[in-house]
Order: sequence, then C-alpha cells, then structure tokens
Amino acid sequence: MRPMKLAITGLTACSGCQLTLLNCEDELPELLARCELVYFPLAESGNKLEVQFDAAIVEGAVSTPKDLELLFRLRNASKVLVAYGTCALFGGVAAMNNMTCSRHDLLQAVFGAAEKLPESFAPAPLANYVSVDAVVTGCPPEKQEIAELLAALAAGTLPPPRSYPVCTECRSRENLCLLLEKNELCLGPVVQGGCNARCPATGIVCEGCRGPVREANVAQELELLLERGFGRDEIERRMSRFKPEWDYGQRH
Repeated sequence: MRPMKLAITGLTACSGCQLTLLNCEDELPELLARCELVYFPLAESGNKLEVQFDAAIVEGAVSTPKDLELLFRLRNASKVLVAYGTCALFGGVAAMNNMTCSRHDLLQAVFGAAEKLPESFAPAPLANYVSVDAVVTGCPPEKQEIAELLAALAAGTLPPPRSYPVCTECRSRENLCLLLEKNELCLGPVVQGGCNARCPATGIVCEGCRGPVREANVAQELELLLERGFGRDEIERRMSRFKPEWDYGQRH
C-alpha cells in the first residue's frame, strides 16, 4: 500500500498542537510507517508545497494574508483538510478579544506607535475561508485523538466525531461536581468531552478549551450560572477565552 502523503503545519498559533503530535513517541513509529511527511516545517527542513497531499493537518487560526495564502494552497493541494486544535476550529486564544477590541488597538498595544504595523485581521477559524473535512479539537488535542486521526486517515476514512460533554466523563470518573457541589464556575456541561475530564478530576474547573459540544444548551448553562451568583460579564468572558462567539439565547 502506498504511504499516505501528509502535510502538517500551523498558521497563527503557539505550535502546541503540532508538538503534542511529536510527543506521541510510542505511536509514531507505526503511524509513520504508513505516512510520508512531505510538508512539516516544525519537524524538518527542505519542505515542498508544490505537490499533492492525501491530507493536510492544519493548526491555528487565520489572521494574516500569509496565513490565508498558505491555507488556500493546502486546501487546493489536499484531498482531506483537517482543522487541528481549538484555534483552527473556533479561533481559540488568538481570537479571544475579537469582540471587545479593534484589531488596530490590539496591534498598537503589542507593537506600540510604530509607523507601520504588521498586516493582520481578526483571527478566525479555517472553516470561515475553506471547506474542512475533519476536525480534532483541544488546546492541545489529546494524544489518543491524534493517533485516531492518523490511523483513520491511513485507512482512508475519517475519525468519528465525539458528541458528549465533559460532564459525562466527570460522572464516569465519579468526580465531585465543581459546579453543583462546590459552586465554582465550571463550563463542563457545554464543552466537548474527550479529555477524560482532565481538569475537573484534579479539582480545576473546566475552562472550555475544547470548545462547545454539539447542540450545547448554552442558554440553560447561562441561566444556571446566573442563578448561582456569577455575573454575566464574568461568564461571557470565561466562555469567550477559547471561542469568541457563543449563542447565549435571550439576554436577561
């Protein structure tokens, strides 16, 4: 069987998702036996884009003309394009201030009153610009999900989507409910599971780094948090940390 030709790269991001892939030491030898890493700038030099790929795995949000140019080239050159990590799916931390500040003000806060500021626009998910065939969420994704993705791609399929909240995994692990039993601002009811409730299991509230679960009842979560005494601004600020826009339903 011909090895699958892979492109793996990042746009506006911290490269943490790609590094997690490189940290899959036990799984990589077998997976790499089925793949040919044609384009992976983080891991090797001498990469070429002037080829066709079976799949392109792309980390990060789109926030610069160079990001957009690279994304279009990868989309045109790849049979399958994967949005890899929370930034690629939802904008992530890079987009957390999209709704509160202008891009110009943010650039000035970083670079000062420079004569020429970098060309940049509000960070956005890949799907705002191109069609996306598969997704892997997380900040960063879990090793198991990365292995599932590569194994599925090598087999000519796509990984099955998860559609349950972090709360399901909390109950499975018999964790204390931080929201109902300790009255802490936990987003577990509306956030995509798959992390095995990593944070709540250690007593840390879910911050929402995996983005919303499908068909999340955000309005109900908001109402519950308001009833428990949390301010609306605090709730919305917490929820926008990894996904800038949520549908909160009717405002109270």
